Amino acid sequence: MRKLQTLAWVSGNCLWILAIFAISLVVLGALSKSSENWNIVSGNKNMNSESQQIHVRVPLKGNGYPPVLAYWISGSSGDANKILRLLKAIYHPRNQYLLQLDSGASDYERDELAHSVQSEKVFQSFGNVNVVGKGYAINQLGASALAATLHAAALLLKLSMGWDWFVTLSASDYPLMTQDDLLHAFTFLPRNLNFILYNRTRWKERQTINRIVVDPSLYFEKSTPIMYAVETREIPDAFNVFGGSPWVILTREFMEYCVKAWDNLPRKLLMYLSNVANPLESYFHTVLCNSPDLQHTIVNNHLRYIVWESSTDWEPQLLSMSHFEKMLASGAAFARPFGEDDPVLNKVDERVINRPPNGFVSGEWCSIQAKNKSVVDENSEMCARWGNINTVKPGTRGINLRVLLSKLAAKGRLRTTQCQLEQ
Repeated sequence: MRKLQTLAWVSGNCLWILAIFAISLVVLGALSKSSENWNIVSGNKNMNSESQQIHVRVPLKGNGYPPVLAYWISGSSGDANKILRLLKAIYHPRNQYLLQLDSGASDYERDELAHSVQSEKVFQSFGNVNVVGKGYAINQLGASALAATLHAAALLLKLSMGWDWFVTLSASDYPLMTQDDLLHAFTFLPRNLNFILYNRTRWKERQTINRIVVDPSLYFEKSTPIMYAVETREIPDAFNVFGGSPWVILTREFMEYCVKAWDNLPRKLLMYLSNVANPLESYFHTVLCNSPDLQHTIVNNHLRYIVWESSTDWEPQLLSMSHFEKMLASGAAFARPFGEDDPVLNKVDERVINRPPNGFVSGEWCSIQAKNKSVVDENSEMCARWGNINTVKPGTRGINLRVLLSKLAAKGRLRTTQCQLEQ
């Protein structure tokens, strides 16, 4: 407690130095260390080389082929089952998946999550699901959330350089379409587009940019509330700060730019925003809008369906059956947040993505002969016969999303109003 009281009186400059130093250590550590040193547990850890040669298939890349998505799925204590359900609902052999439980979860929960991944035949064979075995504190309101996101991107860059987009999800998210639908919609897009929602009015209502905060979760083992310093600071004139949704779909090239920071802009903005409340709602938005070379890559949409309690409440509603039709009508790729095993998830499984209980979503890569069976042991054998992972067969939702994204991409290239300051 004495340490917390002391930090509250540290000057703004010292807070700034402490926070940026901690974030830099996390991100640079992920780049400099191997995945083994970060306790990354792979789905194909126990597969012998002969089996890998038979079953592991490398996605083909290039014009006409679907992209590769790199998913980071994060959670805390009690979220392991939700993560596994979400993983199976969005699984495709082309993609990369990084699962992470923060320090709120026990080592036992992390071990059980890793064991569940290693026990699935599909994950073993394709080897594209990894679990971070090291938990650290994350406060979603502080710089530790931003550090965790950059850290996850750095690990995915270490694990594979073949992916195209970085997708952030929490254990409370769920898809509203199949991966065949989503991959189809992204196949025909330029691979340099960043999907990120700007909401200047709502964001400004909850922000006090000149107020200095410190996130103790960067230093402590358990998540700790952020603290506000007595001092304030001037609003910067070297760059403009923008904000919106923290849930993003960003390109690999852009994530490399932010993580490796070979240019001064990502470093400078990280140094400043590390001591702002809710920096995850500002950092990527601000980097994109302050870089003339990147402004034309923005698509002002995060492809999520979220319902807010009210105009003054910052907590989203838990989604339920009453939201089902509006969710589908939104055309979004994902929705959040859901309670664990809420009945509406079963309805999405049955009517939208055709996922059997405890099973995978069928597609061109996965032939499900027993999709009407409901016995867990039988479902575990589904997708034992694999098709072509380099082709996708979209449904109506995927075709509609392709049309929507094409329109959004064209609109984004013509103008970048989200990067214009309000007068």
